[in-house]
Amino acid sequence: MPSSIGDAAAPPVLILDRVLSAIASPMRWAILRELASGRPYAVVELAELLGQSQTSISKHMTFLREAGITEVGRNRLYSIPSAFLPDKEHRILDLGWCVLRLDR
Repeated sequence: MPSSIGDAAAPPVLILDRVLSAIASPMRWAILRELASGRPYAVVELAELLGQSQTSISKHMTFLREAGITEVGRNRLYSIPSAFLPDKEHRILDLGWCVLRLDR
C-alpha cells in the first residue's frame, strides 16, 4: 500500500553551482520574486513589470530554466515549479537545501 508521503511529485534535482549562479544576479532575483507569487508570466510581461528589454528578460529566463528553477508552460508562460513554492503568499522558494524569502 503506497504511503501518502511518496505520492507527491518529487521536486527536480538541482545542481548547486548552477542555482547559486542563477540567484547571484539582482535581475534574476527580481524575476524570481515576481514568479514566487505562483502566477505564470510571459517574457513581455516580466520585461514591462521590471523595466527591462524582452531580450534581456529572455536571456535571464533561459539561465533560470537551465538551472532548473523555472519551467516553461503553455503559451510560453514561465513559472516556478509548484514543488518549490510551499508558501506563495509570502513568496518563499524552497529548493530543498536552500530557502529563499522573496517577499521583500
